[in-house]
Amino acid sequence: MSDKTTMPTTYDPKAAEQKWYDFWQQGQFFKAGQRPEAEPFTIVIPPPNVTGMLHIGHALDFTLQDIIIRTKRMQGFDTLWLPGTDHAGIATQTKVEQKLREQGLSRYDLGREKFLEQVWDWKELYANTIREQWGKMGLSLDYSRERFTLDEGLSKAVREVFVRLHEKGLIYRGKKIINWDPAARTALSDIEVEHKELNGHLYHLQYPLKDGSGHITVATTRPETMLGDTAVAVHPEDERYKHLIGQMIVLPVVNREIPIIADEYVESDFGSGAVKITPAHDPNDFEVGLRHDLPQIIVMDETGTMNEHAGPYQGLDRADCRKQLVKDLQEQGVCIRIEDHVHQVGHSERSGAVVEPYLSTQWFVAMKPLAERAIEAQKAGNGVNFVPDRFEKIYLNWIENVRDWCISRQLWWGHRIPAWYCESCGEMHVALEDVTACSACGSTSLRQDEDVLDTWFSSGLWPFSTLGWPEETEDFKRYYPTNVLVTGYDIVYFWVARMIFTALKFTDQIPFKDVLMHGLVRDAEGRKMSKSLGNGIDPLDVIENYGADAMRYMISTSSTPGQDLRFRLEKVEQARNFANKIWNASRFALMNLEGFSAADIDIKSNLGTAERWILHRLNETVREVTRLIDSYEFGETGRILYNFIWDDLCDWYIEFAKLNLYGTDEQAKRATQSVLAYVLDRTQRLIHPFMPYISEEIWQHLPHDGESITVAAWPVYDEALEAPEAVKEMELLMDIIRAVRNVRAEVNVPMSKKVELLIKPSGEAEAVIVSRNEEFVRRFCGTSLLETGVAITAPDKAMTAIVTGAELYLPLAGLIDISQEITRLEKEVATLNSEVERVEKKLNNEGFVAKAPAKVIEEERAKMMDYADKRDKVLARIAELRS
Repeated sequence: MSDKTTMPTTYDPKAAEQKWYDFWQQGQFFKAGQRPEAEPFTIVIPPPNVTGMLHIGHALDFTLQDIIIRTKRMQGFDTLWLPGTDHAGIATQTKVEQKLREQGLSRYDLGREKFLEQVWDWKELYANTIREQWGKMGLSLDYSRERFTLDEGLSKAVREVFVRLHEKGLIYRGKKIINWDPAARTALSDIEVEHKELNGHLYHLQYPLKDGSGHITVATTRPETMLGDTAVAVHPEDERYKHLIGQMIVLPVVNREIPIIADEYVESDFGSGAVKITPAHDPNDFEVGLRHDLPQIIVMDETGTMNEHAGPYQGLDRADCRKQLVKDLQEQGVCIRIEDHVHQVGHSERSGAVVEPYLSTQWFVAMKPLAERAIEAQKAGNGVNFVPDRFEKIYLNWIENVRDWCISRQLWWGHRIPAWYCESCGEMHVALEDVTACSACGSTSLRQDEDVLDTWFSSGLWPFSTLGWPEETEDFKRYYPTNVLVTGYDIVYFWVARMIFTALKFTDQIPFKDVLMHGLVRDAEGRKMSKSLGNGIDPLDVIENYGADAMRYMISTSSTPGQDLRFRLEKVEQARNFANKIWNASRFALMNLEGFSAADIDIKSNLGTAERWILHRLNETVREVTRLIDSYEFGETGRILYNFIWDDLCDWYIEFAKLNLYGTDEQAKRATQSVLAYVLDRTQRLIHPFMPYISEEIWQHLPHDGESITVAAWPVYDEALEAPEAVKEMELLMDIIRAVRNVRAEVNVPMSKKVELLIKPSGEAEAVIVSRNEEFVRRFCGTSLLETGVAITAPDKAMTAIVTGAELYLPLAGLIDISQEITRLEKEVATLNSEVERVEKKLNNEGFVAKAPAKVIEEERAKMMDYADKRDKVLARIAELRS
């Protein structure tokens, strides 16, 4: 694919990204089933809604999945990452209705069939847009298996589940209080209700007793619902009201007689201790009403307009009714006090209308029987592994207190409920196939239920319906159950729990082994992104300006499981700089690898200290990166990769390598070329899941075997590459070089000016290391004279640096002020003192000593001794200077 002899001076993401994505697609590297002998590994994408463009939260979710699937593919698994989209019932229908309103039309003007044609056109447009965005993000999806929640196979699965649950009595039709959107005129799921804190009022109302002996006071935030009151309730043990239980009240305005009842639902110490009961407009009141056989009076219609039960307020909007009613109640002396009151009010996520608790005939799923098996599996240790594990408690708490689920929606876009009603005898039929004749009376006059199913009903089957269930397809048998679900913590109840319920019911298996919960992407100030704040981030804009790799690396390595993250463009810039650093290092290497092939790589012969050290560090990095990715600790993975590539490889090894590459020792040069080629190859493989494009571009230039880095083998830890003695040697050399450069910087002596350097090793072993690596020390410390020896004494006028294993002296006659040098060294003593105290405090902590492994405790003791030794040497040098 690439000219392997040269790389452009700078990396151009725009040129690389489309080229490599097309190459990957043409090579079918992402298609599952090409490794029939390998262990399968499956992720099904949480399907985005076909309502519009993908946002930055999608970019986080999908990037984390891509990192996992790319890693597993390189590790040799038969990977399937299945893409798909969700029809998103109310969300999509609302978008299309908005578009129609701009043309002066409603869905009713078109009729159901024509309207649905418009929605399908919308779906095609945005499904294609989403597919293009997936490509821009570099996602390694198997498009040959793409699914849609309304496609034929998934629709069959939905009907199968509905009918089987209905046959077992777990789906039923009944009258209950539900969330009602009066603007969209449909029931809503809990997730479609946004609770906003509003400044409202608490209205105190006096209801007169029928016998004229007094009144009872109640309080409400929604006075218009009083028109549907059918009782006032008090606690059975409340001494204030015991004598009133069973008496009648005359409800103001409508003059309806209602009883005073006793129910333990009432809290005696809250408010007046008496509450109005409106069974048709409040979920708690509905339950009280059932216990006491109270009438259920609905006082408004489906648009929020007051109906015939509202008396003189019939025809008014519910908000206008409230204003007029309160005014009338004040004039009648019924409304005795109005208090300011801040409370949470539910709003429709789609229409923005205030949600009305509304008594309605709907379809429901009986959830408790389904939840029982999920609870049992989780508590027995056979359930889902939540990451972080604190979400298991949240999940269990919800499913242990689950309520029946309203699954019907008064929409046209969605899976239509497979129930038919006989117009002749009223019989209801629920069936897999369309019903054309009544089995009870033979009539062919049948009407299908107008409602559709809640979107979450079909998406709750997603892990297995997408693989062909209810058929025993090859994909279902091979790739189910899936391995991991990556999703936001905000839908653990609405989606994750329902997938687990239905999977256990219909497949007898949990749908995924792990659930990785991530947080929301917030702006740089920590605010939730929203249209009203204008702080949203379009991932395509970020990609356009910085490249997909920079966005992916920033967003994935800034994330911690279960935590929100702040999106900062400066962090994307840092990621782009990191990519450029990798590019420049690789470009330098290739300039020195001309004529070098993969077959020439030999990492066992003629290795110097620097070569053995960088291979050791690579080996450690391989082990840690693999462990961290398996633990979903992508932030820590990013830190490990960054430190190894930027510091160890670019800032140190490549600089050390130049001595051999530009030297005359051919064996040393060949060894350095081998190590450079090997380490860069492995580095591209490790960074590939995070930065797929630049890693492929570089890898194709490097000496390599294979078609694409996407299917190159993942690096594995190799004990033979361990070289602790080389690490010790390099650490001493790097400490010496750093220390000398720090001293130079403090007295403004540039590297271009040669200096004298005296090194006093702390022992013979350290002396051998310094002697063996004098060439490195001379080159990187910029010395005109280098003397080493355990017997060296400090010159009078010299800057001093203490490192682990050596004392360094830089005679800087004419540049050093002894008093300033003493002040500098005293600051160093203070720093070393604080380090000694910190470690001492840790070692004196009984809790730490009791819990920490013996190895860790020994390491801390060694640190303390090292700090103390350095401090003593600095103190000795201060004493010398003072004398």
